[in-house]
Amino acid sequence: MAVDKSLVSGSTSMLILRLLEEKDMYGYEMIEGLRRKSRNVFEMKAGTLYPLLHGMETKGMLRSYTLSDAVQAHQSEKAGKTRKYYSITKEGRKALAKKKEEWLAYTQAVADVLSMGGAV
Repeated sequence: MAVDKSLVSGSTSMLILRLLEEKDMYGYEMIEGLRRKSRNVFEMKAGTLYPLLHGMETKGMLRSYTLSDAVQAHQSEKAGKTRKYYSITKEGRKALAKKKEEWLAYTQAVADVLSMGGAV
């Protein structure tokens, strides 16, 4: 299903942080994980992901490292292929918790309006 990009743009960093809460990942792995977990609703392009990752890293929500920094943690990778992995930081976990709380309040409000529930 195609989703209006403006609906997704505000939640992208939350979705990336949630993926990284599970495990450290490299860019393509995040793109595929997001696509798979969303049942093909979120089709992120590398040109969208990498600037987002760099911004989140600048804000202290993520840290990056190369495969050579963590060979033991990722021994299954092919030799000679250097990948940049990202991991969520303590600040990133705090940001994720806040974003989840905001998102739940927002989606509940939208659901209330759509169902005509909520306060009268």
